[in-house]
Amino acid sequence: MSTAPVTPTIPLARVLTDEGLRLFFPLGAIYAALWPLQWVLIFGLDLPFVRHTPPALWHAHEMIYGAFGAALLGFISTAVPEWTDTRRPSARFLFWLAGLWLGGRLVGFLGADPLGWLGALCDLAWLSVLAGYVAWVSWHKRSTKLLGFCGWISALAIAEALIRYAFAAADLASAQRLLHVAGFVFMGLLGLALARITVSVNNLILDPGKTTSPYRPHPGRINLASGLMALVAIGELAGLSATASAYLLIAAGAAFMDRAGESFIGREAVRAEILVLTGASLFAGGGLILLGLSSLGVPLASSLGLHMALMGGLGLGVMAVYSIAGLLHTGQKLVFARGTKLAALLLVLAVVARVLPLLGWNPPLPGNPYGLAALLWAAAFLVWLKIYWPLLSGAWTLPARQIPADADAG
Repeated sequence: MSTAPVTPTIPLARVLTDEGLRLFFPLGAIYAALWPLQWVLIFGLDLPFVRHTPPALWHAHEMIYGAFGAALLGFISTAVPEWTDTRRPSARFLFWLAGLWLGGRLVGFLGADPLGWLGALCDLAWLSVLAGYVAWVSWHKRSTKLLGFCGWISALAIAEALIRYAFAAADLASAQRLLHVAGFVFMGLLGLALARITVSVNNLILDPGKTTSPYRPHPGRINLASGLMALVAIGELAGLSATASAYLLIAAGAAFMDRAGESFIGREAVRAEILVLTGASLFAGGGLILLGLSSLGVPLASSLGLHMALMGGLGLGVMAVYSIAGLLHTGQKLVFARGTKLAALLLVLAVVARVLPLLGWNPPLPGNPYGLAALLWAAAFLVWLKIYWPLLSGAWTLPARQIPADADAG
């Protein structure tokens, strides 16, 4: 008779709600892959149910609040309990958040303007609940360390309310400006996340035994990028002159470039686990600087800087969070598989393919000039999903204390 241990049989729903990332990271990866494909390749840069909102604005909204929104849900619902040593959100709480997020996506996926009110209610609900959750944990622990995240999520909710109002009023100029603000707010969140993640990853790579903390960032640099992004967003809302806004953008971009300097930790700097974080900072910083230069009159399309910052900086940042947290929270070593490295490379290539037409070079390919970028982007997230789905959905990756004693042993 075999004495080999048998993995307990645990329902998939229970596994996926053990931590928020197990549920929301796959949802975010699927949505990030499918939305650009259907918009670019199936509908030809159009959407079937739009009435007055240009599809390009729906595209920006769905990437920020849809694809990146799922990443935010997974990150916050997983990181906050870990940072504060509090109970993890219940399965019911996570499923309610997922249902609200999906409600917004059912409206946004096809650009259903007549149901915009429903999408607005769903998106505002999950953003408000998420901000309330962070505020409640902060109050319960009598800590101010999470208030930055609470403020940024609240700002994202306010921006969403204003964007939806502009959509309903067909005020397209305001909608576009407010979508820029929402993107800048997410960049602020990226800066906060990178400040926390980079330190932990650097120390784990320099000292896998966790006996020391060989890397310690300068305290004044931790929140520099996020603070400057707050000024950028406030300036955009306040209607600052193009020149003043440009210099703020360049300063924020420089702060992200400075954050990239945290990767200079010796020969380990060329490890993929470090490079994805470095790349996110470089794309974010470079894109913001280019956007600022275009506002100062340099002959560059503003969409060049926006796509580098949002698609490159936020996109690679999300991929980094997915990949690093997906390993550490399933009991794996922090070593990227070949597939994970391929996914990151495909994402970088997607950004390159997207910005090349803006620089005057169109690849000699059939179809519209953004088809290649959409395919590469989708491939990046689908490859990531293929690598990580077995980890995130596998009961064998649950911590021992999460496996119930009466689980079916098969």
